[in-house]
Amino acid sequence: MKVLLVQPESPLSYWKLPELCRLSGKKALYPPMGLITVAAMLPPEWELRLVDLEIESLTPGDWDWAEMVMISAMTIHRQPVAALVKEAKERGKIVVVGGPYPSSDPDEVLATGCDYLIQGEAENTLHLFLAALKEGRRGVIRNQGEKPGLSTSPVPRFDLLKLQEYVTLGIQTSRGCPYACEFCNVSSLFGRKSRFKDSSQFLAELETVYRLGWRGGIFICDDNFIGDREHALDLLHSMIPWMEERGFPFSFWGQTSVDLGRDQEMIDLMTAANFGNIFIGVETPEAEALAAAHKYQNLKISLVESLKTITANGLGVMGSFIIGLDGEKSGTGDRICAFVEETTIPLVMLNFLVPLPSTKLWQRLELEGRLRKERFDSDLVDKSLSYAPTRPEAEIMGEFYHLWDHLYEPRNFLQRAYQHILRMRPTRAAMAESRGTPLPKGPPPAKQHFMDKIYSLLALLRICWRRGVLAPYRGQYWRQFLGVYRRNPSRLVKYMTILGIGEDMYEFRKILLQNRKDYQHLYQ
Repeated sequence: MKVLLVQPESPLSYWKLPELCRLSGKKALYPPMGLITVAAMLPPEWELRLVDLEIESLTPGDWDWAEMVMISAMTIHRQPVAALVKEAKERGKIVVVGGPYPSSDPDEVLATGCDYLIQGEAENTLHLFLAALKEGRRGVIRNQGEKPGLSTSPVPRFDLLKLQEYVTLGIQTSRGCPYACEFCNVSSLFGRKSRFKDSSQFLAELETVYRLGWRGGIFICDDNFIGDREHALDLLHSMIPWMEERGFPFSFWGQTSVDLGRDQEMIDLMTAANFGNIFIGVETPEAEALAAAHKYQNLKISLVESLKTITANGLGVMGSFIIGLDGEKSGTGDRICAFVEETTIPLVMLNFLVPLPSTKLWQRLELEGRLRKERFDSDLVDKSLSYAPTRPEAEIMGEFYHLWDHLYEPRNFLQRAYQHILRMRPTRAAMAESRGTPLPKGPPPAKQHFMDKIYSLLALLRICWRRGVLAPYRGQYWRQFLGVYRRNPSRLVKYMTILGIGEDMYEFRKILLQNRKDYQHLYQ
């Protein structure tokens, strides 16, 4: 069987960062982890060809070669999935669709005309699909039993990827989340009981990408890396010596809950393993709205102190916020703005509330008659809410646009990035050197690929040209650049990386402010 594995292109979103990709000389932020995981479970005699539409186009040769087309999709891929299925069927191909989108909204995906819809995780559904394929049965493939364990999940087929085209790779060590936030589809798709790969599986995946020549960033794409503390500690204790023996070839980032700020041991081990940044769902500083969304874990601690602790101990933070939650009051946007400035989070993901199919939020709003017919594509594309909020939509959207306007006004963003870096301790190596006790010498640091060095230099020059020469705030740019160099020099690269991501945020701000202009008659 000749199988064409296709990853649809996403609409513009926070998870694309096209300007950062250009600065890095890459085409996409991260690869299709679902497809290469499924690929590792397919019969070894099958021929596989992967096409990621984020980095390349399908060619007539691809279509002619394939007998079967397998598509992995999230909810934001709704429109491209329909087009891909249509073209594949017109070309006489067997079409299989899997991933979070068909798992949460199977009826809509079946309506596209696909032959097989795989609902659930590949570890306990793929064998059912292979049996149905052999018997000539078509339709929905689902497993009604328990969620699969990950102890037998194979090493993904990283060799199918065009590694040089991605900014970062992804590795998953667990599925599921112990929390049950009403708006999140993780617990509905993957359950509240976390399931894990053990440390030997994790190290095998690291070793695989290391031998393939990857050097650079790796996203630990667990929904909550510290969701099970003992598992996270076991992984960290295993990966630290592995990283030391190879000269720290990778830098890691991942997602955690905000209670990481209460766990100094975890923070220290994460930085020792070369974690540099984490993504945290803060959502809102409003206690009533957090309670309404069942985000109780954020009510048990001081959000401000937790985030300050994480930053001070060497981890950069990207925070996600939602506006439009039930229970929030007028002026929530101003309070989010004040919170961000107090905690100096430079990179902020600003969202309006989105009810996703299969979530508790979707089910509740449907019962209350508050869902609208429009489907959601992206915060940066959609211009109205897909549900009836509890306060005026004009007020919510006005605050949403104001947040983008203020927080990503270049001077404000530069100042937050600067303060964030100054609050952060120096790197572990710099602290050891200042104490006169350098870290033990191991192998030399892993070498950066030559072209990556060139693009890093070009990225620096472009940012300096745009912000330090052309911009009217160029004086601020150079004062802060020199300030970081003098006061926290070991964090200069991190500071410039934040500014690199900021280039995308400036572009997103332009798009959203144009949206506000076009629709200001609705949001006044």
